[in-house]
This record gives sequence, structure tokens and C-alpha cells, in this order.
Amino acid sequence: MKKALGGRILFFCSIVCLLFGIQGYAQEHPNLILTKAGVEKIRAELGSIPIFDTTLKQVQEEVDAEIALGIHTPIPKDYSGGYTHERHKRNFIILQKAGVLFQILEDEKYAIYIRDMLFQYEAMYKDLPVHPKERSYARGKLFWQCLNDSNWLVYVSQAYDCVYDWLSSKERKKLEKNLFRPFADFISVGNPQFYNRIHNHSTWGNAAVGMIGLVMGDDELIARALYGIKDAKLDINAKDNDGGFIFSKDKKAGFLANLDEPFSPDGYYTEGPYYQRYAMYPFLIFAEGLQNVRPELNIFAHKDSVLLKSVDALLNLSDKDGEFFPLNDGQKGMSYYSRELVTAVDIAYHFGGNNPGLLSIAKKQDQVVLDDTGLSVALGLKENREQPFVKKSILLSDGPEGNEGGVGILRYGQEELSLVFKYAAQGLSHGHYDKLSYSLYDQGDEVLQDYGLARFVNIEQKGGGNYLKENKTWAKQTVAHNTVVQNMVSHFNGKYEIGSQHHSELVFSNITDPDFQIISAKEENAYPGTLMHRTLVMIKDPDYERPFVLDIFNIISDKENQYDLPFNFMGQVMKANFEYETPSSLQALGDDNGYQHLWLEAKGNPLTENTKLSFLNQGRFYTLTTTAEGSDELLFTRLGANDPEFNLRRDASFIVRRKAQNTAFVSVIEPHGGYSPVSEFAVNSNSNIENLTLVGNDENYTGVSIKDKNGHELIVVISNNDASSETIHELNIDNTQYKWSGPFNCIKIKKQ
Repeated sequence: MKKALGGRILFFCSIVCLLFGIQGYAQEHPNLILTKAGVEKIRAELGSIPIFDTTLKQVQEEVDAEIALGIHTPIPKDYSGGYTHERHKRNFIILQKAGVLFQILEDEKYAIYIRDMLFQYEAMYKDLPVHPKERSYARGKLFWQCLNDSNWLVYVSQAYDCVYDWLSSKERKKLEKNLFRPFADFISVGNPQFYNRIHNHSTWGNAAVGMIGLVMGDDELIARALYGIKDAKLDINAKDNDGGFIFSKDKKAGFLANLDEPFSPDGYYTEGPYYQRYAMYPFLIFAEGLQNVRPELNIFAHKDSVLLKSVDALLNLSDKDGEFFPLNDGQKGMSYYSRELVTAVDIAYHFGGNNPGLLSIAKKQDQVVLDDTGLSVALGLKENREQPFVKKSILLSDGPEGNEGGVGILRYGQEELSLVFKYAAQGLSHGHYDKLSYSLYDQGDEVLQDYGLARFVNIEQKGGGNYLKENKTWAKQTVAHNTVVQNMVSHFNGKYEIGSQHHSELVFSNITDPDFQIISAKEENAYPGTLMHRTLVMIKDPDYERPFVLDIFNIISDKENQYDLPFNFMGQVMKANFEYETPSSLQALGDDNGYQHLWLEAKGNPLTENTKLSFLNQGRFYTLTTTAEGSDELLFTRLGANDPEFNLRRDASFIVRRKAQNTAFVSVIEPHGGYSPVSEFAVNSNSNIENLTLVGNDENYTGVSIKDKNGHELIVVISNNDASSETIHELNIDNTQYKWSGPFNCIKIKKQ
């Protein structure tokens, strides 16, 4: 009797504990980006936190205007930029904002709006077919691709979390049964080719499934988000819309795999900063939810806190104006003012130890996220704790172990001059064929450009806002970048399956001396039998008005080839020191590999041992000085050939063409002087370089002499094979013996 009674008591206690556990869990809502404690603190601080108060007012005005317009959930039919696409996109953004407004302001009109719209989607989704547009490798239902469906669920899960307790259990059950669980299943088990891969697409999918799983308390969905779909039937040879292979051979998948694989230990994301910016939102917003709901995972410590490092890396991958360098597929103009980076900065500040440098970025952004992290930033700014975020010269490694090349950024002063050198891995399907390429910025303005992507994002008139065919035929091709093209064929023959197996190698670097910064890297797989070795130096010398860049590009091959070195310059040609002919009618420079898009506008040959081209851009003069050989061809080209729909910008380039087996291209990009259209004065409009000479080049050493017009000389010597900082070198140059330690040396010779 006592045993039975004890059993009943134990059973009763278990049920009570279970019920209290369930009730306790339910009472934790909101728990993704807002917490109960956080909401109370926000309410207590309202009216005294200027940046938060201003953001709240702006969001409230925006959402109130949408509520006044009524709820519209049209049947999907459009690509990006079309009405139905943009309406559903607008809906998920507004739903998320309405959710935080409900929690902070306690005004039920926002909860009613969310509930009513969610039930419109519930009624629609049950019978909704896949999207009628068939272009995507993984079609969605609300949108033309599962990627955008995942965007929807990432945002809407936050809105659902904010009204979870306000809704009745019957309403929650109906929404979860007919909308949220089928939605999560569709983008995951229904589309494993989208979900089970290493890519920013899958990161969005993982976060979407995981976040709705956190709100619903669904452990199976959370596990699916973290680790991918187990035993999914996959075709590792399948390709996505961009021609990139979908799966890695080891078939790693899930949120944690997407943290481990694309990120280097430095926080560099292999797809490049544009897509890192895009992926940072699901990475960080899901991580925030995991930290709040499943703190035992300690997600922000994963892989030595790589998510927090990635925010710092991404901010460093921007120019003076905060715009991200367009490495790989990247739209120019995207910057840290985007909503994704507002979220990233706030989360990194809140969970990353309150770095005061991030507050200065947040202050420039002039808005915060309306959650616990945004409150932390607002309080930090209120208490005047911000410090400047100083972007210095930096090396960012690529690859999950940090051993697959990388990206180097040389900066002088307050970004007076910035050079971006790419010696990285392929960058997944968004990668370009541009090993050892570089771009140059002056005060945030492009001097030598990386074209970026060929796409008008979300502009329906241009291919439905999607990637244009010219992204493959031009933007990805090697000639679209400032690096050597051999025999008019792109690196790795423009094939992803080859390029993805290789990466360039950093040889040596020194970025600690602001007056002499140097990076050297090699590439030996872009062309079979050819080694490319490029060394870039940023030099500040008192005999020159401004810092300049020395570029030494060595090529060693097993046979004679034709080498093209393009300089995709920005601005208006001022003067050239060689004669050239302009054709009476324009012809394309080639048939493929990007050359089919280049009009040949002029052609010439060197007259002296140096070729000089001066151009004016944004009120500043630049001179490109290159060492020349008599048989070189000098080509002026412009984009636009074989482009009947005007999808490409009409940008210019200057190409040095040379036939040789082994050779070295040596160049200097020299900023100088300026022009004011107001005063109409041109100041210091001519180059200060008298002569640029290759004074030695063999298997072991390359030496370059730069003489200015006053007779002063700089000699830069690099070791081609020994990168040790301790090796002692001796070399005779022009009957003078030089001795130094380390892989490079700079000798200053003053005219007597």
C-alpha cells in the first residue's frame, strides 16, 4: 500500500514538474532576440537612450503606415523585383518589426496585425504549389527560390516568438501544424540539395529551421538545423544556378558545418565580403537565439569565437566610406550601413565583450536593433564609451584551417591609400578566376577596380533582378581583374571544379612599417606549367608627394606564352608616352574568356624602356609607369562588345601584352597632384618618376630601381625562394654589394 502510494506520489510529482516545466518554457517567450528581462529593461530605459528611442520612433512610423495599408499576401508569381516577391519580402520585414513593437510598447494592434497576417499565410500555404518560375535549382513556394523562403521564416519566427504567449494554444497549434512545421520541412527535407550544403543559401535554411524550432520547442528541428539532414540522398555532381557544385565530397552540412568550413580562423568568409555580409544575419541572429535558449551550446565560443571575429574581419574589408571591397561576386556600394551589419555590430558588441570600437560604427549607422543587443549599444553610446574603429593594414587567412591563402589589405594613414590583394581560395560558387589580383582605392574612391558582379539586384527589368549571363562571361573571368591572363584563357580554364581544388600561397609579408608595407604570394596551378609570383609594396618616401604602389609580377613557364596584364583603371586618360592607332571601326578583342566583351579602342608599342599612362579620377592625378620591352603591345580597351542589352558598364582598361617564356612585369601606380574645377588649377599633374628599371631578375632574386626626377633612387630587392626572416643575403647590383637579412630589402640612394 505504501509502495503504491509512493509510486502515485512520485508519478504526480513528475506530472507537476513536467507541467511546470512546460509552463516555465512557455513563459520564456520572447526568447530569440528579445528576452523577458531584456524587454523590462528596455521599457525602463525608454526616453533616455537617444539612438534607441529614435530607431523605435522610425520603426513605429514605418509599421503603422503598413498597418494602415492593410494586409496583402498575393499568390506568388514574380522573380526578384516583381510585385509579389517584393510584397512578401516587405511582409516578413514588417512582421518582425511589429513583433518587437508589441513587446516594447505593449500595444495589441501589433499582435493583432501579426496574427491576422500569419493566418492569411496559413490559409494560403496549405495548398500552395512550388513557385511558377523554374530557374532555381531549389524553387520555393512564396518566392522563386528556397533561399528567399528561408529569409521569410528567419524573420517571421521572430515575430511568432514575440506573440507566442499572446496567442491561444489553439491558434499556436493551427499555425504550427499548417504553416510553420510544413514550411520548415519543405525548405529542409523537401529540398536537401538546397539545405544540406556548405553555402550562404544553406546557412539561411539552417537558421530558419532552427529558429522556428527554438520558438516551438522542437528538438528535432533544432538538431536538423545544427547538423543537417541525416542520410539525405544527394548528387555531389549537382550544380546550382551559378554553376557551382552544390556538395562537398564529405557531405558536411548544418549550421555548425557552415561555421566550421567557410570561415577561416581569422573570421574571413571564403565567398567574399558581399556574401559574408548577407550571411552574417542568419549566422548571428540564430546564434543569438541559441545563446538565449540553449546557452549550454556556448555558440559564440565555437571555433575560437569565429562569429565574433568575423564581424571585425568584415568591417576591415570595407573602404573609407564603409563600402565592402567587391571580391568575388559583390555588388558595389553595399556597406556596413546595411541592416545585416546593424544587427552584426549590435550582437558582436553585446556578446563580444563590449568592444568600444564597435560603438563608433554603430554611431555612424545611426540606428540599433530593437532588442537586448541594441539596448547594450544604446547604453554604451549614452555613456560616451565609444572609441574609433581603426582599420589598419591586415592579413586575413582563407580556409577552415587558415592555410588556403587569403586576402591582404595595405593601408596608409586614414585610408589615404588602400590596396586589396587577393591570394585566396576559389570562394565556392561565387568565386572569380582572379588569382593574385589586386584593386586600389584612394580616399575610398576606386583607382584600379575589381568589376564586382554583373547583376542588378532586385531590379526586375534586368533579368528579374537575378545574375545576368554576363556574370559568367565577363565578371568572373580573369581579364576583368588586375592580374595576368595567359594565352587569353582564364585561370583554371574558368572551371569551378578545377579552381576549387587550389589556392594561392602567401610567401612573405611585412605590414608593420607604415612607410614600407609588402606582401608577396605565389600561384602555380592557374596554368599548368606556369608559376606566377606577385609582390606588392606600398611605399611612402619623402621625395614623393604621396604614397605609391610598386608591383612586381614574375612569371616562369615551361614554354613561350602570350601574357596580358590588364589595369582596369577609373578616370579620364590625360597622357601617354607612346604612339597608338585608333581603328576606324571597333572590333572585339577576342572570342571568349571575357575578351568577347572588350572593344579594342587603340593599339600601340613602347617607344622607351618605360611606358607611362596618366589619368585623372575624382580630382586626383595618377600615373602608371611600367617597364617595357620593344615587342610589347599596349592596348586600350572598353567594355561593351557583344552586350546587346547593355548589361555591362562601359569601363576602360589598359592592357600590357607580351610574348615570352619567363618574364617580369614591373609597374608603379603613383598618385600625385590634383585638379579643382572651381579654381581651374591643375597642381603637380606630372609623374615624379624618371625611370623604372628591372636591375636584376633570376631564380633567387628580383631587383627594381625607381629613380625620381631629382636623381634620388630607391632599390627594392626581393628573395624569390627564401622567405625566412633570418637568412642573410648578399647581392651585387651595379657593382655595389648589398647585404641584408630577411626576404626583402629597400635601399635609399640620395643623389650627391
